[in-house]
Amino acid sequence: MLSINASIPRPGDVVLTGDRPTGALHLGHYAGSLSSRLALQGRCSQTLLIADLQALTDSSGRAAHVAAHVEEVALDYLAAGIDPELTTIAVQSRLPALAELTVLYLNLVTVARLERNPTVKAEVELRGFARDIPAGFLCYPVSQAADITGFRATLVPVGDDQLPMIEQTNEIVRRVNRLADETILSECRALLSATPRLPGVDGRKASKSLGNAIALGASADDIRRLVRAMYTDAQHVRASDPGRVEGNVVFAYLNAFDPDPATVKELELQYEHGGLGDAKLKDRLEGVLEQVIAPMRARRTAFASDRAYVRQVIRDGTARANVVADGVLRQVRRAFALGE
Repeated sequence: MLSINASIPRPGDVVLTGDRPTGALHLGHYAGSLSSRLALQGRCSQTLLIADLQALTDSSGRAAHVAAHVEEVALDYLAAGIDPELTTIAVQSRLPALAELTVLYLNLVTVARLERNPTVKAEVELRGFARDIPAGFLCYPVSQAADITGFRATLVPVGDDQLPMIEQTNEIVRRVNRLADETILSECRALLSATPRLPGVDGRKASKSLGNAIALGASADDIRRLVRAMYTDAQHVRASDPGRVEGNVVFAYLNAFDPDPATVKELELQYEHGGLGDAKLKDRLEGVLEQVIAPMRARRTAFASDRAYVRQVIRDGTARANVVADGVLRQVRRAFALGE
């Protein structure tokens, strides 16, 4: 089952993380950081940011699609168990201080440094931008730094592919503090889940755009279809054949979500020695995922029937977030010798 590294959270930690509203959240999000957010709820001050401005950095031609999914991401949060009384849900584009912080921080970062960011390099290659990189996309690590510092976050639940973003944020924090000649911003730490990167059903990175992910609100039929399509081991033709566990997507999901890890370990050994068919494994996984998703699916249906409540949650959370971010911006403006 999913778990956070309990040694990392500290008393007084402030948590900030979020998601781009480019489609439904999926089990990769849940494994990567959403489970950690749920575990921290009530233990730390926490804000979840729906990053619609960042979504536009590579989806400007689909602006209406991004806007439509702001509310859908909020629904996914509520369905997963996020309690708006304990966790603030806010929308990035409705927080003007974050945009101004981004502009100020851009003066502290070189293009060469942005191009060296491993996450940016990987995403540029995935999208085939080559040298036609939208400037906003190249600079989105700076926007993330603005988000993190705008809430004085000290702990950021992320997948391991986002670790370079944490490093770049802390570089910016140190430069701002040197400008201010005092510590006005705090460095942050990454919080990785026990499953920092869950593959898509085809073995590639789980992605909304690739259509290879299992949505948090997936129907029982969707779960069955996607589990049946999962990559296992091409050489494992018969149940009696020895099979490979490494790179086997079914085992990746069982290790992430099965509540009985001891049995999963036994299944791995049996699979490696031969005598266990893919169909049996997929039957088990289908049942496990239905147990994980069914409660979220039911809550999502309930919240979706009261859209006015969901919109009020977003408005209230964004209003609270504005107060915090505005206070940070005032301090950073003074560091840049700008008037209030």
